[in-house]
Amino acid sequence: MMPNPVRLFHITAIDNLRAICQRNELVSKNAGASSGINYQNIAHASIQTTRATKLVMDPPGGNIHDYVPFYFAPRSPMLFTINNGNVDGCSLKQDDILHFETTVDRAIQNNPKFVFYDRNAAIAFSEAFTDLSLLPTKIAWDLITEGPRLDGFCQYFQSVPTKEKYIDRMERRQAEFLLKDAVDLSAITCIGVVNESKAEIVRKILTETGINMPVEVKKSWYFLGQ
Repeated sequence: MMPNPVRLFHITAIDNLRAICQRNELVSKNAGASSGINYQNIAHASIQTTRATKLVMDPPGGNIHDYVPFYFAPRSPMLFTINNGNVDGCSLKQDDILHFETTVDRAIQNNPKFVFYDRNAAIAFSEAFTDLSLLPTKIAWDLITEGPRLDGFCQYFQSVPTKEKYIDRMERRQAEFLLKDAVDLSAITCIGVVNESKAEIVRKILTETGINMPVEVKKSWYFLGQ
C-alpha cells in the first residue's frame, strides 16, 4: 500500500550544500551547468550520458537532466554503489552524502511540473506518468515498503533472479519522481545525515548561508550493517 504522505529523497554530496544554499534551491543538472555551478559528481558517467539525452514526455518536456530527481525511499542502490567505490571519478563514501527529504504534496505545490517513472528513469523500458492518480498503482510499493523495514522502507533492494517477485527489484526500487528545473529549499522538510559530526558540518553551512532547516541523524538511511 502506498504510504501517506508519499516521501521523496534526493541525495547529494555534503560538499555541494553551500552552493545549493546560496541559490536557496536544488537545481537540475542542466540548470546548474548553465549557471556555471560545479557540483561534486556522485553519478555514473555512462548513465548520465543516457539521462542527458533521454526525452521526457511533453508536457512537461525536455530531457531527464532538465529535472531534479528524487527517489521514493532513502538507502538507495545508488548510495550503496557510491559507498563501495564503484562510481568512476567519485572518491566519496556514504558518510559524505546527505539526503534532502520532502513529500510529493510539498514538492508539487512548489513546482507543478513533474513526471514520475516506475523504475530507474534511465532504463529504456521505464514508463513515465504525469497523472498523480496513477501513483498508487504504478510504483512498486509492495517492494519499497515490505518488511523487514528501516524507517518504513524495505531493508533490501537487491534483485533476485531466481524469485519472480524480486527479479527486477533493484530497478523498481529506484523509481523516480522528477521536478523540472528547480525545487526551492522551502519545500524540503529536513536533511538527513549519517552521524552527529556530519550533522554539525551541515548545520554550520546552513547557519552561514541563512537557511533554516532541520538536520537529523538518520542511521536507517545508510548502510551501517543493519
